[in-house]
Amino acid sequence: MADAENLVAEIEELGGKLAAAKAAISKRFIGQDQVVDLTLSALLCGGHALLIGLPGLGKTRLVDALSTVMGLNGNRVQFTPDLMPADILGSEVLEKGKGGTREFRFVPGPIFCQLLMADEINRASPRTQSALLQAMQEKQVTVAGADRPLDAPFHVLATQNPIEQEGTYPLPEAQLDRFLVQIDVPYPDRDTERDILLATTGVEEEEAHTVFTAEELIAAQTLLRRMPVGESVMELILDLVRACRPDDETATEAVRENVAWGPGPRAAQALMMTVRAQALLHGRLAPNAQDVMDMAAPVLSHRMALTFAARARGENLAGLIAETVAQFDKVGAAA
Repeated sequence: MADAENLVAEIEELGGKLAAAKAAISKRFIGQDQVVDLTLSALLCGGHALLIGLPGLGKTRLVDALSTVMGLNGNRVQFTPDLMPADILGSEVLEKGKGGTREFRFVPGPIFCQLLMADEINRASPRTQSALLQAMQEKQVTVAGADRPLDAPFHVLATQNPIEQEGTYPLPEAQLDRFLVQIDVPYPDRDTERDILLATTGVEEEEAHTVFTAEELIAAQTLLRRMPVGESVMELILDLVRACRPDDETATEAVRENVAWGPGPRAAQALMMTVRAQALLHGRLAPNAQDVMDMAAPVLSHRMALTFAARARGENLAGLIAETVAQFDKVGAAA
């Protein structure tokens, strides 16, 4: 009983700090509450996020605010076609010592930080993109045969422009699966855009302040894993993920006809983690079925692919996922 009471107290305390963090972020990244919640969810789960949106929607400003508010050491890399793996990971340089001896010294790259912004990640070549694979999954990099651990916590927030595809290299499925969530950054509504104009075109701008430390974020990530998940919520996660696989017997006719390949077990793991984060961010002690419905698109959309025929017909994954989620809602899965 005491352990349960302690857990409740810790969750409530963390919920208060998260509310303060959201308020601090809103000083720099105005409006777009859902985008902020999803990005914070990725950090709370210890994962990485892919931000997709047009230029000028504040993606860089959001990452900069997150770095300050969460107390993380952040770096930004602008991905370009001529970027090389060593430009991200670092390299060894030959130096001459005082006694005339020569030895190699490792010069760390920008990936040695706690929050890396990979700006326009699809502009780099596949060779450079793959340099992030080991770092994102294993939290270490191998340079010149030596394994070098990254700082803890370590998160990658990557951005993509959805309309400008000339001179880009689409991310391979193996790397897309490393991202916990895909976050679509839409245009702000009229009132939010008005607030942005007033806040950013004057003499002074609001500054974000630090709410968390790196150690507190790591503790929050551990606490998140202790949050209980009800049996019905876990079953809904399994049902939803399996229903999005075209070769599963529970898949709908639309999924079987339009989906080339569906989400793997990592998608179910991501849902189990992100629904807890959503509950925390909304001041609840445990996730519910609505959290699963809300996180379906951010978790599943980059872990599925349409067939060529479906793309030719103009089908889209967002509509297909929404249709699948709605069917679970109709049969009362949200109970």
